[in-house]
Amino acid sequence: MTKAEIVKQIARETGVEAVAVTAVVEEFMKQVRGALATKENVYLRGFGTFLIKHRKAKTARNITKNTTIVIPEHDIPAFKPAPNFEEAVK
Repeated sequence: MTKAEIVKQIARETGVEAVAVTAVVEEFMKQVRGALATKENVYLRGFGTFLIKHRKAKTARNITKNTTIVIPEHDIPAFKPAPNFEEAVK
């Protein structure tokens, strides 16, 4: 499902104009991105948590060139679904 399909579905089910729904969806994503950029988790009760996971530095191999490279430590965004969300998907 794409963002456009989500917007159409919400607009159809709520009766709100698609332009307004698009603005709300865009602002929601902007707020989540902003919070994660400042390393702040986003908790949505009943849905899940958007969080930052820290990855330690590690040594890896480039098989093609047969060399070793060091991957520096870094943070990555992640999503952990709520228990009832996971149960609904199963």
